[in-house]
Amino acid sequence: MTTLPRQRRWQKIASSALLALAALGSLPAAAQSLRIGTLVPKNSLYHRQLLEIGESWRAAQGGNGKYLVYPDGSQGGEAEMARRMRIGQLQGALLSVVGLREIEPSIAALQIMPLLFRNWEEVDYVREKMRPAMEKKFLDKGFIVLTWGDAGWVRFFSKEAALRPDDYKKMKFFAWGSEPDQQGIMKSLGYTPVPLETTDILPAIQTGMINVVPATPYFALATQIYTSAPHMLEINWAPIVGALVVTRKAWDEMSPATQDALRSASEKAGIQLRAKARQEVEEAVDAMKKRGLVVHRPNAEQMKEWTALAEQLYPRIRGTMVPAETFDEVMAHLKTYRAGKGK
Repeated sequence: MTTLPRQRRWQKIASSALLALAALGSLPAAAQSLRIGTLVPKNSLYHRQLLEIGESWRAAQGGNGKYLVYPDGSQGGEAEMARRMRIGQLQGALLSVVGLREIEPSIAALQIMPLLFRNWEEVDYVREKMRPAMEKKFLDKGFIVLTWGDAGWVRFFSKEAALRPDDYKKMKFFAWGSEPDQQGIMKSLGYTPVPLETTDILPAIQTGMINVVPATPYFALATQIYTSAPHMLEINWAPIVGALVVTRKAWDEMSPATQDALRSASEKAGIQLRAKARQEVEEAVDAMKKRGLVVHRPNAEQMKEWTALAEQLYPRIRGTMVPAETFDEVMAHLKTYRAGKGK
């Protein structure tokens, strides 16, 4: 007589549990968060493109995703942002090669080989040739490359006029704090690097801690560096190449439709960034000239000295700052491209 009521009681409990599970299953999935770090200035072209990517991602998420962009290096330097992605504090970042090489060292070949690329066509050709294998390397390290971009050519902004390589030996250079190999090479050639984070550049040059900043014209204008370093050497020392990456963990948590939307929006933004960034180089120079920037153009003899310095640097870079096989691959692609162009 006691067994039947007991069975009914357990049946009610089981039914209640099933109803609770069903209710849980009908609840919307927890909103995913994407926190993106970058050094780019707030409201700049790059910042606006990142925000547009976020709108596309949120729409694909059904409007319940949380997407935050941290500009102006508020999450630290690029090496620090790479670290924050690894521990989950950031899910993505727009980085230059300085930060990307913290993930995959071979990427350095696209940026830190001075006077190697003559124009953007060469940069694009080599990058596209290397892109599939490079993106696979990032994937193996736990990162998804969403798009590639660039930010102009590095030029030298200094407190005093300088035209020859030797002119800069009496000056103190800004150097990335995360690049000890580069600092060692500079010191061996008679230059004085001062390792800093990007956010420290302006106060450092204002106080005389440094005298020269290798930077793109757009960056120099946006950060007002040129007001304290009003002399620019017009030389395309190296391109600033970058990419937007997210962690594979964050990527795998997205639905296939959301992944497609994010990749499509990122590729579109990358095309716009490359086109507009290249256009804004000269616009930035013109804007700074109107406000006191003095542009110095090396003559043929002085350019020979710069070319000789670059060629002196290549053997030091190969196998240290750039893996030897990647260095050789870049050189082979350039040779093929120039042969096809008759150069």
